[in-house]
Amino acid sequence: MPRDRLTRAQTAGYAAGSVGTGGFGTLPGLVLAYYLTDTLGVAAALAAVVVLLPKVWDVVIDPAIGARSDRELTTRGSRHRLMTLGALTLPVGFVAMFAVPDGWSGAVAAVWVTVAFVLATTSFSLFQVPYIAAPADLTSDYAERTRMMAWRVGVLALAILVFGAGAPGVRALLGGGRAGYLVMAVVSALALTAGMLATVASLRGHDAPAARVAQPPTLRAGVDALRELPRFRALLVVFVLQALAVGIVLAATQYVATYLLGSASWVSVLFAAVVAPALVVMPAWKRYGAARGKRTAYLASSRLFVLACALQLPALGLGWVWLSVLALALGGVAYAGMQLFPLAMLPDVVEEAGRARGGAMSGVWTALETAGLALGPGIVLVMLAVGGFVSSTGDPVAQPRGAEVAMALAFSLVPALLAVLSIAALRRYEEPEVGHDGR
Repeated sequence: MPRDRLTRAQTAGYAAGSVGTGGFGTLPGLVLAYYLTDTLGVAAALAAVVVLLPKVWDVVIDPAIGARSDRELTTRGSRHRLMTLGALTLPVGFVAMFAVPDGWSGAVAAVWVTVAFVLATTSFSLFQVPYIAAPADLTSDYAERTRMMAWRVGVLALAILVFGAGAPGVRALLGGGRAGYLVMAVVSALALTAGMLATVASLRGHDAPAARVAQPPTLRAGVDALRELPRFRALLVVFVLQALAVGIVLAATQYVATYLLGSASWVSVLFAAVVAPALVVMPAWKRYGAARGKRTAYLASSRLFVLACALQLPALGLGWVWLSVLALALGGVAYAGMQLFPLAMLPDVVEEAGRARGGAMSGVWTALETAGLALGPGIVLVMLAVGGFVSSTGDPVAQPRGAEVAMALAFSLVPALLAVLSIAALRRYEEPEVGHDGR
């Protein structure tokens, strides 16, 4: 059986994996669409296909990886082999995404990036799916899972800050362009892999093997859990809607900085405005969740996110940069809770379903989260295409009013509406019959 209390080394070791998840979740969503349209000269509509296709593949393979992870747990006693394989192979595809040969642009470059993105996504899933399943293997304590996730989300927020603000800075130091993106990718890939391997090393010998089952876990186990467990279904709907909202904001950030705020360098400021508050308030969210329950705290953070997005409408419409930054800081406070509580609630649901299918459930969770995050850039690019966005292979060019309106809406009203829908879904989630102190 899993132990109740984890050591600080175990908790920190698990959290280190968020360097990989935060970096890989942030960089493609932040810079890939912009790289395609403004460096490789890929039309916005085609770029939408490029960022979406690898994620469709991800949705297909994640449940299979989850089922395989469960079989590894029941037969070998751990999920580490898949995580190690993913961590070691990720740099190949990740660097290749930003290593398009000189002279290649347009459709040819789009094909190259798509293939590389598929490879990188596959490697990432090999790590991410077992990683999400691991907390239920490590502890059975309700409150301890919140503490564990607070560490993880703290590292996640720091990783988002470093990659989101630092990686574009590396690119800018080299003058942007293809060379800047390539160096950014190499440096980032090394950091991603280091964090992921640190988690694998810390987990060895500490997870609890699942009980042997008469039938080995199958690909359908996660889908069956989705059908059979209302808690899992409600929580997943909430998380996917919010992943889509965050994906849209993330993809729109570079465009907002460049075309509405007037400089691509603003993207680092915007990222710092979001993530710095998230780091500061994490202990407060942890205490609030312990006192009021995870669901209540999750609702509070979601409502705060709606308010933050709504404030962007007057901020961008009136050109008030200060209000836009303030709204982003408020969104950062909300984002901390929106990451902490669903990730702390998922192991509770897995425990209810049985840890022998925790990997399959994590596979479905990761697949649909990935679909939401992937649809974000796709939706932004479609909105830009409808607005008449003009792609380029060099310096940014003047954009029509329709494209600027699309950028503003993607940064404000659209994610706010998605968050409102997620709040309605979260109301259907019922917490397990357990005291908030974990007893």
